[in-house]
Amino acid sequence: MFIPGKIIAIFTFPGIIVHEFAHMIFCKIRKVAVFEVCYFQFDNPQGFVKHERTDNFTTTFLISMGPFLVNTLLCLLICIPAYLPVKFFEIDHLFSYFLVWLGVSIGMHAIPSDEDATNIFEQAKVSVKHFNILAIVSFPIIGLIYLFNALRMIWADLFYGIIIGLGIPSLLFG
Repeated sequence: MFIPGKIIAIFTFPGIIVHEFAHMIFCKIRKVAVFEVCYFQFDNPQGFVKHERTDNFTTTFLISMGPFLVNTLLCLLICIPAYLPVKFFEIDHLFSYFLVWLGVSIGMHAIPSDEDATNIFEQAKVSVKHFNILAIVSFPIIGLIYLFNALRMIWADLFYGIIIGLGIPSLLFG
């Protein structure tokens, strides 16, 4: 089923905002100047962070992978409190469903963009020559990012959000 990106963006806007916020946070942590931030818009891209270029591979990796770390963790932390009352106390409350929507929408936007993967790849090619371990292990991660982004057309991002937000709590708390 095809649903235009603008409609998906409307329903999952918290994830887009957190994704861009994660990029910005890692820019600040790594002391990389941020020139412009757009947390959400209806145009393509739906959000962005423009920052100075860095030749430090670790910095590029962290800025690019920041949304994966932040969005995944927030998805899990938001969905667990929604899952537990329903599972253990059979409390079927609208707020639990709100938290599930919020957590899954954040989780859906955890995967870095192809542009992020390209940034990592370009610097990894240089850093691997210096036997940078992070650069070496980044190559399969880059491939997974490209693959995952190609699979978005069959809702891989939604499945990721559901697996993190509901699947992991289900495994942890049965």
